[in-house]
Amino acid sequence: MDRREFGRWIGAAIVTRSLQQPSTIARRMHPHSETQPTVVAGIRLVDSAIAKQAEHFARAAYEPYLFNHAMRTFLFGSLIGKAMKLEWDEELVFLAAIMHDLGLTARHMGPLPFELSGAQAARAFLHAQGMATERANVVWDGIALHPTMVAEFKQPEIALIAAGAAADVTGSGLDAVSADSRAAVLHYAPRLGFKQAFVHSCADVVRRYPRAASRSFMRDIGERYVPGFSEPNICDAIAHAPFDESPS
Repeated sequence: MDRREFGRWIGAAIVTRSLQQPSTIARRMHPHSETQPTVVAGIRLVDSAIAKQAEHFARAAYEPYLFNHAMRTFLFGSLIGKAMKLEWDEELVFLAAIMHDLGLTARHMGPLPFELSGAQAARAFLHAQGMATERANVVWDGIALHPTMVAEFKQPEIALIAAGAAADVTGSGLDAVSADSRAAVLHYAPRLGFKQAFVHSCADVVRRYPRAASRSFMRDIGERYVPGFSEPNICDAIAHAPFDESPS
């Protein structure tokens, strides 16, 4: 599924049910359990110091439904990678997944395409925590490329963010994940009315920062849900370039 189709699927997926209350957000500890799970659907929950710091950073920015989406992105991406028999750095995949939608939040949105705003915020955070530039740059790439087809051709630490996000948003790639694993992921990180809330959040970003929709599925959402939205066309830029095209 290409990313334009991805956007169309998102638009078609809107439902009318009301959002659940924020108190239902999935925690590292199930609300009825005294012990914190360390594995969900066979995937280890990364618990390094930087992973815990990133989780706290993400929670502070996300609404509950978006935090749970980030967790499902990590889990579904990891399950798809496992089915494909890939090898990857678990910590980097977790960091990119947990922060991949920062650009959709009030705290981190801006005039850049949302994936770039999020990537910039994530890298600045990781640098502040002392992470090596090389590793922080992989996280940046995973976030910046996740809505694009380019991600599919990159290393697993990047490709699995796109795969996990697409799986959770449109169901793409979920045929590689068993029904029991899907159920375990959804039990750990409930959807909380994700479909409706996600599209509304994307539309809000486009409404505030139209240029944030200049790439990927965000343009589709802007065209359908933001009155007056218009994306600049490269043909206009070419026509108005400061050159005299008259015959010499």
